[in-house]
Amino acid sequence: MVAHDDVVVTAPVTVPYSRYSVRNAHWFCAQALAGLLQSSGLPKSEIDGLCVGSFTLAPDSAIGLTQHLGVTVRWLDYLPLGGACGVVALRRALRAVQSGDAEVVACIGADTNHVDSFRQTLESFSVFARDAVFPYGSGGPNASFAFLTAYYMRLYGATREDFGKICIAQRDNALAYPNALFKKPLSMREYLEGRVIADPIHLFDCVMPCAGAEGFLVMSRRRAENLGLPYARVRSTCERHNAFPEDPIQMRGGWVLDRDRLYGSAGIEPCDVDFVQTYDDYPVMSAMQIEDLGFCEKGAAPEFIRRHTFTTEGSFPINTCGGQLSVGQAGCAAGFLGLVESIRQLSGRNLARPVPNARFGLAVGYGMITYDRGLCSAAAILSRADA
Repeated sequence: MVAHDDVVVTAPVTVPYSRYSVRNAHWFCAQALAGLLQSSGLPKSEIDGLCVGSFTLAPDSAIGLTQHLGVTVRWLDYLPLGGACGVVALRRALRAVQSGDAEVVACIGADTNHVDSFRQTLESFSVFARDAVFPYGSGGPNASFAFLTAYYMRLYGATREDFGKICIAQRDNALAYPNALFKKPLSMREYLEGRVIADPIHLFDCVMPCAGAEGFLVMSRRRAENLGLPYARVRSTCERHNAFPEDPIQMRGGWVLDRDRLYGSAGIEPCDVDFVQTYDDYPVMSAMQIEDLGFCEKGAAPEFIRRHTFTTEGSFPINTCGGQLSVGQAGCAAGFLGLVESIRQLSGRNLARPVPNARFGLAVGYGMITYDRGLCSAAAILSRADA
C-alpha cells in the first residue's frame, strides 16, 4: 500500500494539435505514450497501468489499444467521459497506485478529427442526441449551450462583454503557448462582431474541434524522485455524475455537492488557489464553475468577471495555456488539457507563461452534454512538491 500523500503526477506531455488529421486515434495515443516514456526515461515494460479517454478508438477500446501499443499492463481503465475524463483518470490511477494494483500508470486522452468524424461522433453520441436532438438539425453542442447561455444571461444579468473578457484573456495566454492553434490576439470588437453561430453564441464562444493528445504519469513520490522527475502533488479530487437531475435546466454542476470535501481534503480554501483551469467548451461554463467551486456566490460570476483579470499575471489566472477556446478541443484530450497545464505550472515544466509564485492549482472537468446538461463533473487540486 502507498499512502495517498505519496502518490504524485508527473511527465506532462502534449501531442501537438492539428485542425484535421488522416491519423487515427491509436496513432495519437501511441505518440502520447512515446512522449511519456521519453519524458520519464522509463522503458515501456515499466508501464503497468493504462487509463485512456477517447471517443474515436472504435471499434477498439482500451483493451484493444494495449495490443496496438505493445504494452502489458495489470491495471486498465477506459473512460470516454469527454471533458471529465482527465480528472477521473487521475482519481482512478491514483487509487490503483495507492492500493498496489499498479506502480506506474500512463493516463492518456486522445482523439483524431477527420473531415467527417465530428459529425459521426455527434450523431451517435447518446440516445438523447440521436433521438431527441439530432433529427431536428441541432446535433452539435452549439444549440445546447446557446440554450444554457441564454438562460444564464436572463437569470443573472451576464452580458456578451462579460464572456468576451474571459475569451480575450485566454487568447492572450495562448499567445505564449506553442501548441495553441489560435495565434492572433483577440480584441473585444472582434469578439463582439464574430458571426452568430446559435444565438446568443457567436464564433469566438465556440471551441474548434481538432486532433491531438495529452498525457501524464501517476506513480509514487519515491519513484518520481528516484527518476529525477519534477512532479506535482495531488491534494484532493472529486467526481460526480448526473448531479441535480431534478433541475429543469442545468445552472449548477456536481462540484456544489463536493466542494467542501474537495477543499477540506486539500487543507486549503478557495482564496488559496493560485490559478484555475476551467473546462471552457463555452464561456458560460467557466462562469458556472467559478460559482460552483466557491469563488463567488451563485449568479455572481458576471460581477466577479468585471472585477478581475484573467491572464497569467492577472488577479485570477484562468486557463493559463489558453484553454480549449484558444488551443482547440481535441475530443477527450480536452478533458486532460487543464490538468496537464496544471502539472506544468506546478512542476516547473512550463510551456506557457508561468503564474508567479503559484503553489496551488485547480483543474476542473465537465463532460457528456446531452440536451440541457452535462452529466459528469470533476475537479482536482494540485500543489507544488514543497507546498
